[in-house]
Amino acid sequence: MILIVGLGNYGIEYQGTNHNAGFMAVQRLMDENGLEATKKGFKSLYAKGVLFGEDVVIAKPQTYMNLSGEAVVALKNFFKPDKILIVYDDIDLPYGSIRYRKKGSAGTHNGMRNIISLMGTEDIPRIRIGIKPEEPIYSLMDFVLAKISKKYVDLFDNSVEQTIEKIKEFITKKGEI
Repeated sequence: MILIVGLGNYGIEYQGTNHNAGFMAVQRLMDENGLEATKKGFKSLYAKGVLFGEDVVIAKPQTYMNLSGEAVVALKNFFKPDKILIVYDDIDLPYGSIRYRKKGSAGTHNGMRNIISLMGTEDIPRIRIGIKPEEPIYSLMDFVLAKISKKYVDLFDNSVEQTIEKIKEFITKKGEI
């Protein structure tokens, strides 16, 4: 079984924001494959199903971003997945880009930092979705919590499609990419 967790902040005020890229990517994956995150538990909304021939749980933590590790650990402890994949935004990657890593530090992402801290390892596969704008950022917090600018909608959609393809590859190769 594979656990896929898209990071974001819950609540209507955060819908469509840069920081919710992980939520939006896994939501589109579920929408395109007939899954709904209607189950509540483990500090998450989640769906169970079969994708690309594998049992999966797809989750959206219902903690704030900086406490995402609480949900990931609860999901991991209950479902005991063979593989875990985390999907989240990355301010250090340009809009329209994604990057897959098998392991590594959290960089500047506090949600990933919390996951690494609570899981006690950096060996956590992840897909990072670039949200770095071309223009300078004067307030990181204001930018990540802002709605995705019309200027970047097409680039963002492209990166979400790339993310879904990479998730599919992760699932079909059982995490061995």
